[in-house]
Amino acid sequence: MSTETLINPTEYAAKKETGKALIRVKDLRKDFGENHVLRGIDYEIHKGQKIVLVGPSGCGKSTFLRCLDMLEVPTSGEVWLGDTKVNDPKTDINLVRRRMGMVFQHFNLFNNLTILNNITLAPVKLGLMSKEEASEKALQLLQRVNLADKADAYPHSLSGGQQQRIAIVRSLEMNPEVMLFDEPTSALDPEMVGEVLQVMTELANEGMTMVVVTHEMAFARQVASKVIFIDEGVIKEENTPEEFFAQPKNPRLQDFLSKVLQ
Repeated sequence: MSTETLINPTEYAAKKETGKALIRVKDLRKDFGENHVLRGIDYEIHKGQKIVLVGPSGCGKSTFLRCLDMLEVPTSGEVWLGDTKVNDPKTDINLVRRRMGMVFQHFNLFNNLTILNNITLAPVKLGLMSKEEASEKALQLLQRVNLADKADAYPHSLSGGQQQRIAIVRSLEMNPEVMLFDEPTSALDPEMVGEVLQVMTELANEGMTMVVVTHEMAFARQVASKVIFIDEGVIKEENTPEEFFAQPKNPRLQDFLSKVLQ
């Protein structure tokens, strides 16, 4: 990857504060009919933190992530982004989503648009940048992930790893305060996983606030400020990567790690 930064240090410094959490979750619950997926989660995420969520399939970790920007509407509880209550019916969720970048398992690129147009569509349509400004920034970001030569290509001509790097760039184009990643490598062939994780690692090293749902334990060890184990819709353990992997306390986490670290 390029030695240039993926986020502008001046922009980040202007956003970085100490004290009050960037994201606050209070007694978050989510039901799908009789299925109680989230059973009361309280958590705070501060600017600059890299929070990695792990747990068995169906434990609620992706649902938790999607509740942060209302892709899933919480059944009850509160989600705050700074001073904005995200799940208040009076909140303009589109304004909230401008502040949160979301990267999914699947890339969700528009196949009928070039890579450059995929990246610039939202900021231009929303009036955040002129077409020229958006294009200039997009080309700079593409250069930094070694994909500047793909600006005029279409998504179908790119590998899965390249498309996921484009999806990350598309989110960065909006100058988000936090990046949310929902198992961003799970749909990739194994040889493509590394190139996406490298971009994410660079973002983390540059100070971007990140919340990541992943099965990539090596990434969690290397990048996370805190690792959270979610099971049965609740947080069962949270710790630094060193303590989380070396000295897990919860029996369910011990069992989980014994299987995924084999």
